[in-house]
Amino acid sequence: MKKAIALVMLVAVLSVAGCQSERASPRQQTLDIALWDEKAKPAVDEAIAAFENKHPDVRVNVTYSPYSQYWTTLRTSIGGGAGPDLFWMNAVNFHQYAEPGLLQSLEPFIAEDETFQKQHYYESMIELYSYENDLFGAPYFVDAVGLFYNKALFDEAGIPYPDETWDWEDIERVGAQLTDADKGVYGYAAPIVSNQRGYYNYIHQAGGEIVSEDQAHSGFGTAAAKEAFAFIERLVDQGISPDIKSQIENDLDQMFMSDKVAMYPTLSVSAVLFHEEMGNKVDVAPLPKGKEDAVILHGISWTMNKKTEHPELAWELIKELTGEAGNETIAKSGFSTPAARSAGDLWLESIPDMDLHVFIAAQETGVAYPVSKNTMEWQRMEQTEIQGAFLSGEPLDDALDRVATEMERILRQGQESE
Repeated sequence: MKKAIALVMLVAVLSVAGCQSERASPRQQTLDIALWDEKAKPAVDEAIAAFENKHPDVRVNVTYSPYSQYWTTLRTSIGGGAGPDLFWMNAVNFHQYAEPGLLQSLEPFIAEDETFQKQHYYESMIELYSYENDLFGAPYFVDAVGLFYNKALFDEAGIPYPDETWDWEDIERVGAQLTDADKGVYGYAAPIVSNQRGYYNYIHQAGGEIVSEDQAHSGFGTAAAKEAFAFIERLVDQGISPDIKSQIENDLDQMFMSDKVAMYPTLSVSAVLFHEEMGNKVDVAPLPKGKEDAVILHGISWTMNKKTEHPELAWELIKELTGEAGNETIAKSGFSTPAARSAGDLWLESIPDMDLHVFIAAQETGVAYPVSKNTMEWQRMEQTEIQGAFLSGEPLDDALDRVATEMERILRQGQESE
C-alpha cells in the first residue's frame, strides 16, 4: 500500500514538473497582417510559408477585408492602439498615417540591412511612400495604365492594332470606326468614374498636373485640364465612349470583357482577369499620348504599425514579402507588375500572349500618383463635382474652376495645420 501511494505521488510530481516545463518553453509569437485583395493570396501565402519555415516559433495571421471596409477597420484599430503589425498602404491614404506618426519608419532597418536597397525598386514607389525623407512603405507591386484592346473587334473591322505611335487623334478616329450603336459597341471607354484610369492621365498628357510639387496649387483650373476634359466630352458626345450614366450603371471591366468596348484604358492588375476571360483576343498597347507622353504610376506598399510589439520580426516578414523571392513570386503569379526592377522579365513571361512590357516601360517614363497631406478630402470633392457636371450637363470649365478653388482651400488648410 505504501509503495502504491509513493508511486502515485511520484507520478503527480512528474506531471507537475512536465506542466511547468511546458509553461517554461518559448511561447509562439504572432504577427498579424492585413490587406484587401484576395487575388494576391497565392503570392502572400508563399511568402508567409517561407518566413514561417525560417521562424518556426512565429505564426502569421492574415486578414482580408473588402476595400470598402478596409480603411475604416484599419484606422479604428490603429487609432485604438492596436491594429495589425503589417498592412497594405496606398498613396491616397499614406499621408493620413505617416504624418500623425502611426507608421514605423523603415530607415533604421534599411541602414542595418544590406539586402534591402532602395535603388532596386522603381523610383515612383520610393517617392510615393516617403515622408520627410524617410521611407515608410516597402514597395510590393506597381501599376500603370495601358490601352487594352479587343483584337477580334479590330480584326472584324479590318483595322490595324494600336501601337506606340498613337495619340488622341487616333483614339477619336479609330474609336469612331469601331463604334456600332446598333450592336451597343463603343469604340473606346474614357473613364469618368475613375481618375487614375482616366482624366489624371489626360491632364498630364495635355501638359498639366493635378497638384503642384509644393502641394499648394491645384491643376484643375488650368488650360491643360480643360483641354483634357474637352477631349473626354467629345468622345462621349460622339457616342464613342459610354457616358457617365452608363459608367455608373455598368462596370467598364465587364463591358470590355463582354465585347461591348473595343479599347479600354485601365490598370496592369486587370491583365490576368482579361486574359482568363478573353484568351488571346485581348492585348495591350501603350496609352496614346496627347501633347506629352504621360501615364500615372501607382502601387501598393507594406507598412509597419508604429506600435508593433515585434518590429524586428515584422521587418523580416517585410523582406520576405517584398525582397527578391517575394517579387519573383508576385511576378510568376501574373498578379501585377513587381515593384523590383529585377523581377520584370519574370512577369512578362506570366502572360506571354500579351505585351506586358507596356507597363514596364511606363514605370520609367510615367509620373507618380498625385498626393498631398489631405488627398482623400480633395479627391472626394473633385470626383463629386466632376461627375455631377457630366450628369447635369453643366459646362465642365465652370466645374473645373470650382474644383480648383475648393481644392486650393483644402490644400491651404492642410499646410496650416502642420
